[in-house]
Amino acid sequence: MLALRLGRGSRPVVQLRRLLVAAACAGSGFLLLYVLADAEARSGGSFPRLLWALVPLAATVQFAVAVARTDPATRPREGLDAVGLGPVRLALAAAVSTAVACALGSALALAAFLHLRGDLTGLPFDGAGAGLLHAGRPLPVAAALTLLALAPLTASAATALALRPRPPRSGMAPQTGVPWGVALTACGLALLAYAHPGGPGVPAAGVLITGGLALAGPGLAYACGTLVQAVRPGALRLLAGRTLQEEASRLGRPLGVLCAVGAAALTAALAAPGPRGGALTPLGPLTVPAAGLVALCAAASLLTAAVESRQARSATREALRELGAPGTVLRTAAGLRAAALLAGCVPLVWGVAQLTALALTR
Repeated sequence: MLALRLGRGSRPVVQLRRLLVAAACAGSGFLLLYVLADAEARSGGSFPRLLWALVPLAATVQFAVAVARTDPATRPREGLDAVGLGPVRLALAAAVSTAVACALGSALALAAFLHLRGDLTGLPFDGAGAGLLHAGRPLPVAAALTLLALAPLTASAATALALRPRPPRSGMAPQTGVPWGVALTACGLALLAYAHPGGPGVPAAGVLITGGLALAGPGLAYACGTLVQAVRPGALRLLAGRTLQEEASRLGRPLGVLCAVGAAALTAALAAPGPRGGALTPLGPLTVPAAGLVALCAAASLLTAAVESRQARSATREALRELGAPGTVLRTAAGLRAAALLAGCVPLVWGVAQLTALALTR
């Protein structure tokens, strides 16, 4: 009840973010149902497709956690502990709100899937989706509900884990994840070079590469902040660079995931058709919508993390305004940070895409 009351009293922008989470969950749930129906129609070989369908689910969970972190209702306030609303209970309320939004998306996915199959009110669109969704074969109810429950359960657990109260860490720098990220990315590229085109090795290699870039993302953002301050910086570049370094831990992970998505898109454009051409269309005709869903979730997660960073810098902005700093200074500093991140990410995306395309064409 607490989570429902907090959700009902939220601002329209927060409600819009939750609706976007529900829409993303509906898309990932529809893909899981498509893989299930395809597995029922095929004699074998559906496990790699299931692994690929988990990629949009993971992107949806990341987006849901990012939205929960920016929800004002889950931010601890003074005096709430006295009425029993401490950090633990607020984290649980955020997990319940995330589960409700994802459950709504899963329900929409099931309704849309059954409607396109003609299981509810006949075949829409002149039966165009009947063959694609294997309308002639029964859909296992228990398996469908199990797959649709993955998003609410995973997203709520990840939200509770991300928002749990933790003691402040000392001595941890964003650069510490760079060696592990480089090692994971190298392992993913090596696995991709020797993986069978239709086997589970290709999605496993993609997970390793994405995980490696996500681990290296905070170090990359910190290095971009250092680059902004290089060579006799003025006050503006110092402000932009120091702020980017402070935000590296928060922006780095979604930035690394977005770099992995960009590298995958560039790989699809660079890789020549060959014996591994099937690896570029793992979900058949729904590969492009799935890729679009992953890209949108990754970009939305980065933008939501940027909103969280802006909320964390509210006291700094107020202090600068009290000192008489014009608004153009803050906007110019934000532009410098964006340009630095772009300058650091573009070569990384291009390099990873070149190596991935080379591994696919071996």
